[in-house]
Amino acid sequence: MTKQKHNAVSAEELVELTKSALEDVKAQDIQVIDVREKHSLTDYMIIATGTSNRQISAMLEKVREQVKAKGVQPLGEEGKGDSDWVLLDLNDVIVHMMTAAARQFYDLERLWLGAEQSRAADGKHHSPENTHDFSDKLKDRE
Repeated sequence: MTKQKHNAVSAEELVELTKSALEDVKAQDIQVIDVREKHSLTDYMIIATGTSNRQISAMLEKVREQVKAKGVQPLGEEGKGDSDWVLLDLNDVIVHMMTAAARQFYDLERLWLGAEQSRAADGKHHSPENTHDFSDKLKDRE
């Protein structure tokens, strides 16, 4: 299975757009994980915590609205409704929006231990030692 590329927005721009949308609706502990070296189906995973199922729904709506405004059509969604974990597949970026309990239980960061990570704002998740400011890293690539 090969990834389909969307030409409207690069993966890195999509990460920044998604982070901004999540921050707009007060998502907590936004984590960006670079999985390009570990996974062929996506480039980045973003994990964010919502304080309630209602906030998670708002997070999903805001991200969907922002990416569609830039011409990106989500490939799929899982877990809508009263779910503790909602996934939005943006092709190059997969967004996991979870309650704190679901995030602690599934511990996706630990599953991807060793993948390069960054944290938005001042998250307090204590996974891998190798954390970087994603925005600075993007600037270094330019």
